Amino acid sequence: MNDEQRRQDLADFLRTRRMRLSPEQVGLHNVGRRRTPGLRREEVAQLANVGISWYTQLEQGRDIRPSGEVLQSIADALHLTSDERLHLFLLADQPRPIESHTPDEEVSPTLRCVLDALNPLPAYLIGHRWNFLAWNTAAEQILLLSQSMPHERNALWRIFANPQSRDFLYRPNWEQVAQRVLAEFRADTAHCADEAWFKELVADLQRVSPEFRAWWPRHDVRGKADALKGLTHPVVGTLMFEHTTLQVPTRPDYKIMVYTPLPNTGTREKLEQLMDQGVAIM
Repeated sequence: MNDEQRRQDLADFLRTRRMRLSPEQVGLHNVGRRRTPGLRREEVAQLANVGISWYTQLEQGRDIRPSGEVLQSIADALHLTSDERLHLFLLADQPRPIESHTPDEEVSPTLRCVLDALNPLPAYLIGHRWNFLAWNTAAEQILLLSQSMPHERNALWRIFANPQSRDFLYRPNWEQVAQRVLAEFRADTAHCADEAWFKELVADLQRVSPEFRAWWPRHDVRGKADALKGLTHPVVGTLMFEHTTLQVPTRPDYKIMVYTPLPNTGTREKLEQLMDQGVAIM
C-alpha cells in the first residue's frame, strides 16, 4: 500500500467510525437536526483535544503524521475497540500501541483453559511487565509460583534476586542463563523505559544483585527464540526441556512459555513423578 492509499484508508476509517457514534454516546448534547448521521468533525476534535482544521485535514487524507499520543486521544474520542485502535495505528504508520488501559493481571478463561490443556507440559503466562500471570499444575510443581511473594512473581526478579532459583533451577550455568534472559528483557521492554514499574524494578535489582548492576549497563539485547533449558530439581535431579514462546494474538504483550521435555533424557518420567507425588521445588 502506497502512502496516498494509506492516507485515504485512514481518512475513510476515521469518517466511518465517527458516523456510527451519536452525541449521547460520547456525553454530548444533541442540539438541532443533523443532515448526516454520527458526530461532527468539530465534536471529534473537541473530544480528542486537537484543532478542528487539523482533524478535518486528517479526515480528508492530507499528508499529516499524527503522533502516537494524538492517535490515542482520537481513538478514545471515537470509542475504538482494541482491534480498531491497532488498525488506526497501522493506517497512520505508527508503532503498535501499548495496551496500558487493560489491566496486566487480566487473564481470560480461555487462556487459563489453554494452560490447563498443556499439562503435563509446564506452561505459564507472562505479561508486558514480565510478571507471571497464570500457570498450569506442571509449572506449579516446578516453580511453586502460587506461594511466591508478589515481587518474586516477576520473571527477572526471580532469576537475579531469588537464591533458590539461582541454587536449584539454573545450576550450574546460572550466569549464562541470566545474561541471556536479561538481554531478552531489555529488548522486549524498551518501550517501557519511562514507566514507573520499569524504573522501580531496575532500581531494586541494582540494589540487591551485583550481577545485575554489572550487566545492565552493557545494553545487551536479543530476541526470544526456542532454546534448550536445563533445570536442576532437588528431588529428581536434572530436567531438560525445549523452551518455546507463544504470543497471544489478542494480547500481543502476553506470552505463553511452554516447556517440552527433551526426548531420551528421562525428563517426562521425572515430571510425571513430581506431579503424582505433588512435589514442588520452591
